[in-house]
Amino acid sequence: MTRQETLAIATRGRGTYDLTREVQALVQRSGVAVGLCHLFVQHTSASLMLCENADPQVRRDLEAFMACLVPDGDPLFEHLDEGPDDMSAHVRAVLTHTDLTLPVNGGRLVLGTWQGVYLWEHRTHPHRRRVTVTVQGD
Repeated sequence: MTRQETLAIATRGRGTYDLTREVQALVQRSGVAVGLCHLFVQHTSASLMLCENADPQVRRDLEAFMACLVPDGDPLFEHLDEGPDDMSAHVRAVLTHTDLTLPVNGGRLVLGTWQGVYLWEHRTHPHRRRVTVTVQGD
């Protein structure tokens, strides 16, 4: 059995957005008891991550680390078509994940106690992001 849906996420700009409940609900609607859930973000300046969900400081620290690693407006970058955060957002997406595959058991995502599924918006301005979620299994 396979079910595929696309989630639309309105971001307010750079940061992380918890998708766990929406994905969990999609898995339950799929009717798949045991299988895999694959997520794919359809953009080149956003990514997906499985991350700590109890303490938001973890995600803020990741953002601070990424800002040091790939600063906006770095003179190294030539591609600035949409502003100083344009190329840095692309680099951030390449360094992280644009897809995730998670196990499904008992009709639910198999996640650890402190794990959540997040969209990581790398642009500073609001965007509308699409995440394709495919659930396959028995």
